[in-house]
Formats: sequence, C-alpha cells, structure tokens
Amino acid sequence: MLATRSEALRRLAAFQPEMGDAYAARRNYDLGVQSTVSRLSPWLRRRLLTEAEVIAAAVQAHGAQNAAKFIDEVVWRSYFKGWLELRPAIWRDYVEGIAGDHANLDAGQRQRMADLLRGESGIACLDAWVEDLTTTGYLHNHARMWFASIWVFALGLPWRLGADFFLRHLLDGDPASNTLGWRWVAGLHTPGKTYHAEAGNIAAFTKGRQFPDAAQIARRYGAPVEPMGLPAPLPLRRPIAPDSRWPSLLLITEEDGCPQDFDLAALDIRGRLALTASHLRSPDGVSRHVAQFETAGLVDTLARLGSATSAICPATDPAILIAHASAVGARQIVTPYVPTGPLRDWLEDVAPHLEAAGLTLAEWRRPWDEMIWPDCGAGFFKVKAQIPRYLAASGVLQPSDRKVTS
Repeated sequence: MLATRSEALRRLAAFQPEMGDAYAARRNYDLGVQSTVSRLSPWLRRRLLTEAEVIAAAVQAHGAQNAAKFIDEVVWRSYFKGWLELRPAIWRDYVEGIAGDHANLDAGQRQRMADLLRGESGIACLDAWVEDLTTTGYLHNHARMWFASIWVFALGLPWRLGADFFLRHLLDGDPASNTLGWRWVAGLHTPGKTYHAEAGNIAAFTKGRQFPDAAQIARRYGAPVEPMGLPAPLPLRRPIAPDSRWPSLLLITEEDGCPQDFDLAALDIRGRLALTASHLRSPDGVSRHVAQFETAGLVDTLARLGSATSAICPATDPAILIAHASAVGARQIVTPYVPTGPLRDWLEDVAPHLEAAGLTLAEWRRPWDEMIWPDCGAGFFKVKAQIPRYLAASGVLQPSDRKVTS
C-alpha cells in the first residue's frame, strides 16, 4: 500500500459510494480480501486523510442520515483520542505495566503466548488472525475484538501484552484506539461490561470462513480488575501557540500528514524536519511494514510541502532535533498537535533539553479536535448525541488543504 495522500484520496473516492446503506449492512462482516469496510484507517491514523474530510465525503454522497453508521465509526476514532487525552494516566498505566506483565507470566501463560505469537496456538481462527496481522498489518475490527476476547478470557493472558502485540503490527496502530479497544473488551473501559467471543458469532460474521470449536474459545478466566477505578477526566492540555515573530523549524510526524492545512505562511519557517517515531510504540520494536509505511508517509508529506530544506531523522537523541533547529537558526519548533501516546512521551522527556537550548515547542490543534474532545469525558453516546452539532458547525467539514489558523 502506498502511504501517500494521493493514494488516500483515491481510496476515499473509490469507497465513497459504499458509505451509506451498504456500509451499515455489511460493516460487521469479516470476509477477508472482500472488504466490507473502507480500510482507510492507516491513512486516517496519520491524517493523510482527516476525519472531517472523510465524513464530508459521506455526507456529500449519502446525506447525514443515510451515512449515519459510517459517520459514527469515524467519530469513534475521535472519541477514543479525546477520552485518552482527558485521562493520560490510562496511557501511563499501560506503558508502565507492560514490563510487569511480562515478568509476572507463569510458565503456562508464557507458553500459550509464545505459541500464539508464532501462529501455533491450535485455535485455527486465532492462528489465521496472527498470520493476517503480521503479514498485512491489518485486521477487521470485529476480528480485533474476537482476538482480544480469546486472548484475555480463553487464554488468560494480560491485556496489555495483547495490545502491545497489536500496536507493533497494525499499520493503523493508534495509541488511543488500540489501548481503549483492548480495555473495552476486557471490561476496563466500561467497568463491568466485557465482550466475549462466541463461536457462532464468529462463524456468522465471517460467513463460515472461520468456525472455531466453542470449547477452545470458552471463557476460562475472569476479567482484569483495577482497584482504583477510572481516573477522573482532566482539563485538556493547552498547547503553546506558534509565535509569528520567531524563526521556526517545522516538525512533521506521523500524527498529522496534512500540515499544509495550517497557516504556514504566517510563520518564518526556515527548515523542515520529519521525525520517525513508530519505534517508540513498543519496547519490542515494530514490524517492518509499520516502519516503512510511516517513513513513506513522511516522505510524501515533505514532498507536498515543496523543496525547502528538509530532513528525516528518528526520535532518539534530542541533540539531533536541537542541531536541526540550530542549523536553520530557529527559535521555535512548530508542529501539528501530538496527542497522548509514545511520541508525546518522548517530547515531554526532551522538553528540558529544548528549553536549555532556548527552543520552544509550539503546536496547532485542529478545530475538529477542539470541538469534539471536550465532550469525550464519559461514554460514546454523549458524543454521538452531538454529531448533528458537529456536522452543522461552520467550516468544519471542509476538504483538507484548506488553511486553518487555530
């Protein structure tokens, strides 16, 4: 797959006729290569397409009512991002808990997980999903739910380690959607409400492609618990706004592949630096597919911005970032907003180094996020109820490449 905006737009146009009743009727079926969903998520995750323009395409073709189910699913992505943004402690708990989960595996768990990750669990559907995930970087959302349920409740494995496995291999691996999706299945996102995979459901919604033995995937283990419960939502982090008086280095990351949407002309941009960060997703690294897709998307973004001084480097030593800013005489580094996740963690770690070098990190946040994220402190249905307001908001559903200044 090409990690370019032009390929994203081509795929968007190709799926646009399916965003109405056809999507609502078929979206829950995992039929393999006969995809029933858009599969735009690798580009949406990197905002080579934006949520607003994808929803605008659906409304244009089908109207808001007929495209309601498709719109709901796109808004789920924004809801999860906003929910995690309001509760960053959940992300910290996930990151800090991985090492402990590995260390606390008993011999049986360790063997079951090793067999599963080799695609040799003996559960045919699970092994097929491992093969699909590791070779294509994609799983249908329904398959992700079934996989997570079997991992937690049939095999008794820690949910964090399953989420880590997904994040290492998914081309659309998003810290919020992935972490909270696993927590939802395990009964932690909505405390007390778990999701259990059933053999008949899997057979029905794969149309017989997978027909597991009910005894193999039966629930044997209880749900994980969090004695302290969910943390209360915090106020949204307020980014520092770019200062038009200061020479700037434009920082490009996989968090937003359409920086041209922002008012770049208002700044004195002396250079551009693309930062690869997918290696930060997991202590075990990421798949070759994920790393290559990320780099290709960054190359495409730089190319669309023009031929000014630019470079690509990994998010490793902060001295590299500081050296690039110094080389072009920048006093500030400007970037589209970096939400809660591994790159945000890295930027917070390097913040003292930037400050010592006399550099400010400034961010733009999109109007779409500013509008939706404050509503994400509770369940999705509070957000769903506001979708008509989001769609009616002046200027929100515009194609990308339109300048925004917020």
